[in-house]
Amino acid sequence: MSSDSIEPTAEADLNARLRAIKQELEEVNIELSRLTNRRMKLEQLQEKLCNQKIKLKSNELAQKDWGRQQFPWSSQVQTVLGDVFHIKEFRAQQLGTINAVLSKQDVLLLAPTGGGKSLCYQLPALVADGITLIVSPLIALMEDQVWALQNLGIKAQYICSSTDKESVSAVHKLLREGDYNNLKLLYITPERIAKSNRFMAALQKCYNAKKLAMVAIDEVHCCSQWGHDYRPDYKHLSVLKTMFPDVPILGVTATATAKVVADVRKMLNLRECLIFNAPFNRPNLYYHVLEKSADKEEVHDMLADLIKKKYRQMSGIIYAFSVKDTEEISTQLLQRDVKVLPYYGNLDPKQRSKAHQKWMRNQIQVIVATNAFGMGIDKSDVRFVIHHSMSKSMENYFQESGRAGRDGKRSDCILLYQFKDMFRLSTMIFSEYEGLSNVYSMVKYCINGKECRRKLISRHFAEVWDDSLCDRLCDHCYYRDKVQLPEQDIAKYYHTLVAILRRAETLQTKLTPLKLVDAWYHKGSPKNRLEEPPPLLDRYIGEQVVAFLIVNGYLKEDFQYNQYTALCYVAKGSAYVGKDGIRFQAARVFRIPIDSLKTPVNVSGSCPSTEYQGVTPVTSSNRASSESPNRIQPSKRKLSEFEESDQDECTLIENETSSTNINTSPSLGTEKNTSDRNIISECDSTEIDVTNVGPAKKRKDHNTGGERLVTSNITNDEDVLFVPNSVEVIDVDEL
Repeated sequence: MSSDSIEPTAEADLNARLRAIKQELEEVNIELSRLTNRRMKLEQLQEKLCNQKIKLKSNELAQKDWGRQQFPWSSQVQTVLGDVFHIKEFRAQQLGTINAVLSKQDVLLLAPTGGGKSLCYQLPALVADGITLIVSPLIALMEDQVWALQNLGIKAQYICSSTDKESVSAVHKLLREGDYNNLKLLYITPERIAKSNRFMAALQKCYNAKKLAMVAIDEVHCCSQWGHDYRPDYKHLSVLKTMFPDVPILGVTATATAKVVADVRKMLNLRECLIFNAPFNRPNLYYHVLEKSADKEEVHDMLADLIKKKYRQMSGIIYAFSVKDTEEISTQLLQRDVKVLPYYGNLDPKQRSKAHQKWMRNQIQVIVATNAFGMGIDKSDVRFVIHHSMSKSMENYFQESGRAGRDGKRSDCILLYQFKDMFRLSTMIFSEYEGLSNVYSMVKYCINGKECRRKLISRHFAEVWDDSLCDRLCDHCYYRDKVQLPEQDIAKYYHTLVAILRRAETLQTKLTPLKLVDAWYHKGSPKNRLEEPPPLLDRYIGEQVVAFLIVNGYLKEDFQYNQYTALCYVAKGSAYVGKDGIRFQAARVFRIPIDSLKTPVNVSGSCPSTEYQGVTPVTSSNRASSESPNRIQPSKRKLSEFEESDQDECTLIENETSSTNINTSPSLGTEKNTSDRNIISECDSTEIDVTNVGPAKKRKDHNTGGERLVTSNITNDEDVLFVPNSVEVIDVDEL
C-alpha cells in the first residue's frame, strides 16, 4: 500500500483523537468550574459558621460579669490601685478590662481621651508575673508614661531610635532572661517589631521562659487603613498572636468606628475577642467654634488676651497645622509675654523632652504643638485646648481636644475655623485613603449652625446622645436663646456659583475656592464676575455656603499637580438639586462665655494676678488707639534656634507641604479699614440693645453692599467675651 493512501487515514484518526480530547477537556473544565463554585460556597459557609461560632463565644464571654470583685486577684488589684496609683475608684470599663486581660482574654477597649486607658495595662502588669510589652506610636507618649511610672517606683523602660546602644543591650538582656523584678513594663514602637530581628529574638526567649505576661497596643486604630492615623508598620503586629498564641493582647483607642474595630480584629487575628465600650461623652468639656481672622496679628492678639486673662495661670495646649505655624505662633505669643514652647516631630529630641517636662511641671503655661504631641499625656489639669486650625479628621479632633480636663473639671475646647484651612488640609491628604472624607467631616462640624456640638460628635462615633446631655456646654446650646440664623434654601447661590464656574471654563481658566468666592462677591479679577450683584451675605457666611456645597457634593475639589505642590480648583459636583432645593443653616459666631475656670495652676512668671476683666481683642482698626502708655508692649523675646533632626521612628509622619498655592486674598473675612467697627451687637439689626454703648449708626458693608448697625464704643455684654475679629452681626436678608 502506498504512503498516499495511508496519510488520509492517519490524519482522520488524529483529528478524531483531538476532538475526543477537546470534548474531554471541556467536560473537565465544566467540572472544575462546578467544583470551584462549590469550593467557594463551602468556604463562604465555613467562614460564616466560624464567625457565628466566634460571635457565640464572644457573646458568651461578654455575658460574664467582668466588673465584679470576686476574682482571685481582686484584692491585689484594689491594693495596687490605691497604694501605687493613688486612685480611689475605677472609671467606666476599667475594672472589666483589667479582669479580662488577667483572665488571659484578648480585649479591645474603646474609651475617650482621658478615660484611663493606660491604667488598663499598667495595673495588670503589676499584678501578673512577667513582663508587659506596650506598643506605642509616639516618643512623647512613651517618655511621659515611663517617667510617671518611674516616679511611682515602677520598673519601666522604653527603647526607640534615639536610645543609646548600651541601654538597648541592657533592656534586651532583661528581656531574654525574663527578669521582671527589674523590668515590668517595656514600651516600644511598632517599627521595633517590624525591623529589629534582635529585639524579636529577645522577645521570643522571654515568651519561651513563660515570662511574657501581656501585650498592649496603644492607639490600636493605627492598624486599620480605615483609621485616621494609619501606620504601615502596625500591620506587622499581626505576628504577635501567631508567635505568642496564649499571651493576651489588649488594644486600646479613643477613636475607632465600627468599621475600624472589625478591621483591627481581622488584622491582629483576635478571633475570640472581648470589646468594651466606655461612653464617649466628656460632660466637663465645653466645645466652641470661632471664626479665625485673616489677619495673623489679630489672631495672635486674641490668643494672647485669651490666655493671659480668661486662662490666667491655667495650663493649656495650642494645636497648629504645621511646624512653621507652630514656631510662628510660639514666637508671637512669647513677644506678648505668654510663657510657651513649641513641640513637633522633628524637633531635636533633647529640646522636645525639655519642652515636655517644663510644661508638665507648669514652668511654662502653654505647649504649641503639631499632632505629634499629646497622645496619652497624663496631665490632668489642662484647662484649655485651642486648635489654631482644623484637625484632619473628627477622630483627631476628638482625641486632641480630649486632652483637656482629664481631672473631670470644667475645661474649654476652642476651634478656630477659617475657610482656606479646609483647602490647606485637603491638598495635603486628598491622596490618602478616606482623606477627603475625614476633612469634610471636620468642615461639617464647624459650619453646622443647627445642632448641638456633642450631638455631632456622637453621631460620628455611632453613639446616641440627647441634647440635654450637653448641659449648655457647647456654643450652640449655651446660646440657644439667642437669635440664630434660619435654615434656608441656598439653591439660588449654587446656580450662581455654577454660572461663575462655567464662565471661567469659557475663558479657559480655573478658579481656586477663594477666587470663586472673590468672583461671587465682585472682588479680584473683573473677568470672573457675573453681571448680577453680589450676595447680601456676610463673607464668612458666604464661605460657609461654598464649603457646604463642596462637602455635600454639589461642588467638588479638582486637584492637580505642578512641579512644586498640589493645587486645588473648584468644579461642578454630581449631587442633584431636588424639588426642596438645598437646605442649609449656617453657623453664627458666638463669643466664648465669660464663665471663669476656677482651677488655676502656679505657672512661674505668668502674668500679674489682677482682677479678671473682659477685653475685646485688638484688631487692625483699633490696634493703633490701643497702643497707649497703659498698654504693656510685647517684649522682644525670640525662640531659640531649634536643631532639626531626622524624624524618629515613633513620630507620626507629618506630611507637610511647604505651600498649597491657594489664593490668600486679603479680602477673606471681613473688612478692617474702618475705625468705628470695634464691636458689633449680638443680634441682627432689628434686635440690637444699645443701652450701654455709644451712639449707633448705619454704615455700608463693603462685602455685601448693604447696611450694618455698628457702635463706636465697646459693649459691656456680661454674657459673652472674646470674638475672633471685630464683626459679630450676620446679615440675614437672603439667608
